[in-house]
Amino acid sequence: MTPRDRMIALTVILLWGLNFLAIRVGLDHLPPFFFAALRFAVIAIPTLLLIPRPAVRARWLLLYGTGFGILQFAFLFTAMRVGMPTGLASLVLQSSAPFTVLLGALLLGERLRPVQVAGLAVAVAGMAVIGWNQFAHAALLPVLLTLAAGFGWALGNLGARRAGVEAPGTNPLHLTLWITAVPVLPLFALSLLWEGPTTGVRALAGTFSADGWPALAGLVYIVVLGTIVGSGLWTYLMSRYPAGSVAPLSLLVPVVGFTAAWLFLDETPAPASLIGGAIVIAGAFAATAGARKTTPPAPSGEADGRPATADIGAARTLEPAVR
Repeated sequence: MTPRDRMIALTVILLWGLNFLAIRVGLDHLPPFFFAALRFAVIAIPTLLLIPRPAVRARWLLLYGTGFGILQFAFLFTAMRVGMPTGLASLVLQSSAPFTVLLGALLLGERLRPVQVAGLAVAVAGMAVIGWNQFAHAALLPVLLTLAAGFGWALGNLGARRAGVEAPGTNPLHLTLWITAVPVLPLFALSLLWEGPTTGVRALAGTFSADGWPALAGLVYIVVLGTIVGSGLWTYLMSRYPAGSVAPLSLLVPVVGFTAAWLFLDETPAPASLIGGAIVIAGAFAATAGARKTTPPAPSGEADGRPATADIGAARTLEPAVR
């Protein structure tokens, strides 16, 4: 990975680590499914009106939007609403990294260099050190919900990866914006059925008050910096490098998340958490060492110019140039 792309990755890590503070503030005022739907709706409406649809298969848009949008945030917001500590949520959500590596190997045929495998193992060990110290402070259900969110993110990573490989000229920002249209109606439907038909609207109206304005500020941060900027840059990285090389970088997000929760929410990390964070940093950078830019062979096009290799199991024909 080039120095420039590493700096881009570090920017995403910072934005996503602080994103957990914005989520916590928003969930203090808004129900989780409605909040998740709202964050995507405010992006999806102007996108559908103003941004041309990326020239990628609908199945990869749907996979990316379903995994990254519906599954990740429905489970994550619910977990944090029912008691998942902010710092710990930022840690457990990074289970998406090993999930992505596993799914990338099983479904995309991606091969990992030994140093990447070793680095990933070190990073996961660092997560285990932090988790061992923190799990005692969280009930089992929030932890399981956050793990499910990490698995959803991993599925979204595969959708982003396939979209980038099959259409390498696709604008990453346009792709990121268009996938926000996928979660809106399903999440609003979940809110309607689970939270009630008027609960979200009443909660939103309450944010236009002296006590509720931080929720609106949190929503703006999540939409602009967390989703448009952060996810756009992440999509760019996923389109240039194998999923197993990019995903481990997300293991650095808990370091920012723990620090922000300590500074602003008085969630003081224990020494074991700090040691685990250092291990995560070392392992994540080792896991990205030597990653090369993906150069897939030109696929045989269909009549519309898109690749003929539509099935995710056929990814051997697009295997990344990483040995």
